[in-house]
Amino acid sequence: MNNPKPLVYFLCTGNSCRSQIADGFLQALGGEQYEVKSAGLEAHGLNPRAVAAMREVGIDISNNTSDVIDPELLNRADYVITLCGHADDHCPAISNADVVKWHWGFEDPAKATGTEEEITAKFREVRDAIKNRISEFVATGK
Repeated sequence: MNNPKPLVYFLCTGNSCRSQIADGFLQALGGEQYEVKSAGLEAHGLNPRAVAAMREVGIDISNNTSDVIDPELLNRADYVITLCGHADDHCPAISNADVVKWHWGFEDPAKATGTEEEITAKFREVRDAIKNRISEFVATGK
């Protein structure tokens, strides 16, 4: 009997940028090793700039949905990874004592201001930082 793949649940405030980017990278880089889900404390919709930033690196997240945290998934997860301080502070209680809960804090690119070029640059910077962290996780399990 096959063991199910470990479930990684990425959480953010609105499930629109950082958690979607992390979801996309882990699906692309470690989808054969992990079941990947993402959600937010609220559902703010998929940020078009996050979709565009991921498209630049050949990953299509345009069909992802922005979802609120599902308590059943939360308690079934092997890894719960928060990507913003707000989600880390307000994550619902997890009844699964075996869950590994980590906080990987990333700046919110949706809060970037300035010219379109400067905002796009912030999305790329955060995207690349998340990719590096996901690559390390896939390689080491940490």
